[in-house]
Amino acid sequence: MFEYPEDLKYTNSHEYIRVENDVVTVGITAFAIAQLGDIVFLDLPEVGTKVEKGQTFGTIESVKAVEDLYSPVTGTVIESNTALLDEPENITEDPYGASWFLKVNIEDGSELEGTMSASEYRTQVEGN
Repeated sequence: MFEYPEDLKYTNSHEYIRVENDVVTVGITAFAIAQLGDIVFLDLPEVGTKVEKGQTFGTIESVKAVEDLYSPVTGTVIESNTALLDEPENITEDPYGASWFLKVNIEDGSELEGTMSASEYRTQVEGN
């Protein structure tokens, strides 16, 4: 059983969102990391890049697969976790803390309305 912090919101594509005023922190869930296996590469956008809800903002590569990362919101990247680019294997150590991917200045808070709570996400991925 994986951890899904209650203070986060979740997407169907396994990204999580931490909301702090007009800034959202985006990463991927422990469930998604487990499905990927050993992570070997991460591609993230630079600060100042505009991301669009539902559109690809980067990729994550493991020994099993290469997967697109999808932005859960529209806005401008104000911080990118570049430390993970040099050591992508560290993503597995703290997915909801130090292993966040982006911080985005969100344009429209109503875009968060389609996200899931921790219990809804748990039911989706674990069927409980």
